[in-house]
Parts: sequence; structure tokens; C-alpha cells
Amino acid sequence: MLRTDVHREPGISPPSFLKFRESMMTFHASSSPVSHIHAPAPWARSLLGVVLIVAGILVLGDAVTATIISAIFIGAMAIVAGGFEVVHAFWTKGWGGFAWQIILGLLYIAFGLTLVTQPVAGALALTYVFGLLLIVSGALRMGVGFRHGTDWIMVLSGIFGILAGLIILSGWPMTGLWFLGFLLGLDLVFHGVAWLLLAWQPAARAA
Repeated sequence: MLRTDVHREPGISPPSFLKFRESMMTFHASSSPVSHIHAPAPWARSLLGVVLIVAGILVLGDAVTATIISAIFIGAMAIVAGGFEVVHAFWTKGWGGFAWQIILGLLYIAFGLTLVTQPVAGALALTYVFGLLLIVSGALRMGVGFRHGTDWIMVLSGIFGILAGLIILSGWPMTGLWFLGFLLGLDLVFHGVAWLLLAWQPAARAA
């Protein structure tokens, strides 16, 4: 960090000292590694956006396969997270939550192995849990909206969440065969659109 309490020599006038300090601050900012990091060019953002949109459309075209792949991927991530929890527990044995961390890690690993070995059943279970979470979170948002002087945006958000959860649960277990893939496809498409919009902003085109 640049010190501002630099002692001036008697022969240096205040304006000269201020110019010297500004030049030092400019040199320090320009020499920072962060200043050399540039945002992607507009053509790169556009290309990434198009690739993500095409990938999202392909996923939506075969949501069942994408759901199975998503379940396997989630299971693999759960296994990695569980292994990390177990290793971290043995690494920090003196911590009071050692046993709980071991149990949590083993649960993550068991959950991940279930998804990897039985992706269809895992996808069905995840979809059912997700539908329940939508209903619970929607009810909570409605309660918060009515508690704060009838915040209709929050209330409507809660209503849509409850309706989405009911639609998922009412169509279960069939919804479990395509729901995760459908979510993945939508996420890819919206992510791609966001990159395209970012690429065509005036600031991005001028860069």
C-alpha cells in the first residue's frame, strides 16, 4: 500500500509534492496485475452466447438424456464434496464437530453413489424434493410479502413458486424423467442470451 505520510524535503513546494504523489499512485495502479486483465471481446461474447443457446436447444430436444446426465454429474460432485468433508475432518481432528463432519461426508458420498449408480431413481427423488422446496419457499415468500405491508411482488413470486411446485408434484414421477434436463436447457439458453446482450452493449462494442 502506498504511504501518504511521505516527508517532503524543504526545497519541494506543495504543488510539486502533490504532482509527485499523483504520479506515484498512477504508476502503482498501472503496475497492478488486475489492470492488465481485459474483458472478452464482443465477438468472443457473441460466440459464447450462440454456443450456449445451441447447447440449450439440444438439451431441451432430449431432456430425458440430459436429466440422466445431470443426475450423474450431481452425484459425482456429491462424492467429491463428501470425500473432501471426510479428509477435512481428519485433517482438523481437534475441531469439536469431527464426528458430525464425518457423518456429513459419508452421507454426501452415499447420496452421490446412489445418483451415479441409479441416475433415473435419483432424478425422480431430486425432482420430488425440488417440487416440495418450491412449495415451501413459495409459502414463505407469501408470508413475508403479507407481513411487510402486502408486498405484491413478493406475494406473486410466492404464488408462482407454489404453482410450479404443485405442477411438478402432480405430474410426478413422469416429471422426474425430464425436469432436470429441462432446467439445464433453460439455464443454458438464458445464459447464452445474457452473453449476447452483454456483447451488443454500446460499451462492449466500443471496447
